Amino acid sequence: MTNFKLDVDGDGIALVTWDMPGRSMNVIDFSVIDELESVVDKIASDAAIKGAVITSGKDAFGGGADLTMLEKQRSDYEATLKASGEEAAAKMVFEKSRKLSQVYRKLETSGKPWVAALNGTAMGGCFEFALACHYRVASDNPKTRLGLPEIKVGLFPGAGGTQRIARMMSTADALQFLLKGNAVAADRAKTMKLIDTIVSAADLVKAAKDWIKAGGKAKQPWDTDGFKLPGGLVWSKMGMMTWPAANALYRKETNDNYPAARAIMSAVFEGLQVPFDTALRIESRYFAKIVRSPEAAAMIRSLFVSMQDLNKGARRPEGAAASSLKKIGVLGAGLMGAGIAYVTAQAGIEVVLIDRDQEAADKGKAYSAKLLADSVKKGRAKQADADAVLARITPTPDYEKLKGVDMVIEAVFEDRTVKAEATAKAQAVIGDKVVFGSNTSTLPITSLAAGSMDPKNFIGVHFFSPVDKMMLVEIIMGEKTADPALAVALDYVRAIKKTPIVVNDSRGFYTSRVVGTYIREGHLMLTEGVPAAMIENVGRMAGMPVGPLSLNDEVAVDLAWKILKATETDLGAQAIDPRQKALLEEMVEKRGRYGRKNGKGFYDYPASGPKRLWPGLADLQKTKLDPDTIDVAELKARLLAIQALETARCFEEGVLTDVREADVGSILGFGYAPYSGGTLSYIDMMGTAKFVALCQSLAQKYGDRFAPNPLLLDMAKTGDTFYGRFAPGKRKAAA
Repeated sequence: MTNFKLDVDGDGIALVTWDMPGRSMNVIDFSVIDELESVVDKIASDAAIKGAVITSGKDAFGGGADLTMLEKQRSDYEATLKASGEEAAAKMVFEKSRKLSQVYRKLETSGKPWVAALNGTAMGGCFEFALACHYRVASDNPKTRLGLPEIKVGLFPGAGGTQRIARMMSTADALQFLLKGNAVAADRAKTMKLIDTIVSAADLVKAAKDWIKAGGKAKQPWDTDGFKLPGGLVWSKMGMMTWPAANALYRKETNDNYPAARAIMSAVFEGLQVPFDTALRIESRYFAKIVRSPEAAAMIRSLFVSMQDLNKGARRPEGAAASSLKKIGVLGAGLMGAGIAYVTAQAGIEVVLIDRDQEAADKGKAYSAKLLADSVKKGRAKQADADAVLARITPTPDYEKLKGVDMVIEAVFEDRTVKAEATAKAQAVIGDKVVFGSNTSTLPITSLAAGSMDPKNFIGVHFFSPVDKMMLVEIIMGEKTADPALAVALDYVRAIKKTPIVVNDSRGFYTSRVVGTYIREGHLMLTEGVPAAMIENVGRMAGMPVGPLSLNDEVAVDLAWKILKATETDLGAQAIDPRQKALLEEMVEKRGRYGRKNGKGFYDYPASGPKRLWPGLADLQKTKLDPDTIDVAELKARLLAIQALETARCFEEGVLTDVREADVGSILGFGYAPYSGGTLSYIDMMGTAKFVALCQSLAQKYGDRFAPNPLLLDMAKTGDTFYGRFAPGKRKAAA
């Protein structure tokens, strides 16, 4: 065997150790499935073996299925589809995709008791492995996490997970666990009855074997006569209290955009009404369908494959020396600077946090103290660890304390003069060799670098708010930024465990530029007479986390007004929409509505209770459309297409140079409809010709902002996709 080792002790108990060679973590691939089946068959057929314990030879039990295996299934499906037709292709995927489920079922009906000895994290298909065992023991490893996160990449547990979970806890709890995909710590898993006991790491295998010796049953509860569903029958009073509410919540949370979420609902609903083996077959049919869905393909590619590539340094310059970052300087202790200091200190790096006076600097450090206190209170961190993080942050107004830093990140107020002053003060101490990063969302890096000692070492490092929660960092190359500076910036982002994208300099870069089109479209819909509530609801229906008006309130309405005025000054009146200008001028200059920050924007923010749309918005609309006459599908298309179109323009202009960064950046940076796989995947999923036709139709009706760019027109003629013409690794020019 390659992946497993089998040892049988004097009591006739087999210890199966899973330890894949050449990997830091066990994952499930075709070789593991085949080998595991051989192990199960051997244990089942050997009368001398009384039972089996499965554990891992690595720090974790297993990380789930190798998703490239599922990508292979999809490519095999497409090849079979061309060669033999839909029925043969669908059957092939069904049989291949259910193989793991069948092996797990063979294990739990083998007549021998199996115990999962979980020495660490078990996710996805690896946790389904544990669920198929008759007993589960976990070590008291505080880092252990257990869960079924497949929904987060457009899939769902397809190796019996939906059926076993729904028979281990109430239906409502099972659906929540499956649909959220969140991992839980071992103690929480025990409370949920997902595992049976927790022991010390030293006693893990012994405890598992002791259960078998004590007469552990080789039969699952659902295979036992008289088994009753914890959540009651589907067609019962308890079931009728669960399913209508669950369906309503599903609609509210997903807007029916995620086929995998619908499949979970269907598989559990149907599976609970039939015998277990039939239920597994139902689950497998839904899984085979979802594996072939374009949404799953796009989400796996962007949220797993591409994100892994970027996190591992896909954009790091070849041959650049590795940097050792031990101390970072952060200029500005406001919300952004304080957040940057926190995530940096969390990564074990010393931070010098500078602001205008000691009080302001201390306030920035207090932000970290509050976050850490909350973590300790919730049991997510120990007080000693929190104290160690705080000890790494030195708040001060003294720029001299920057001596010896390996990198500086400037996060002062978004004003050229203020940034230039901070840059000059810092570089007077650190010199021109230390990489200097500017956290700006809109100011061009090339112009900011002009005031630095050496533009080669000046780079944009754009964080998103709140820094501790947002996983993306947009790194911006100025015209003179050199590769060594890029390498240091990427090393820093990797150290703080965030995902980087690298873009070239332009007004608004990539993320701010594209999300600005979403906000603008909401503004223009409002001026057209679309009810504000409808704009907001349609934004969420399209798959965005919040509506465009709500988003504008969060980033500040007065900031949108400043950006619009600066754009008009720099590029002329033709670069802005006069309707948007009139709306923002009314909101900011005449009404003093700046957004959430002053408690009034497109929404009102009462001291108690939830925010609500400002009733005065209706008074700003010269025209009021009847909502029953408005095409909701068209509104959704406008909100999504305008962002995808702007991304295509960024790609053509060379602001973006990698399709992976476009998609990952759009999802992590501004929440672009994750089910689509990102802005460029949205175009590819629709088909370039169809997308161009949509844009041309919208342009005729709403104006030239929807006019497709030359790159899209050329791709539509040839039938190209972005991932076809510009696949990672290809060096073909975009234009």
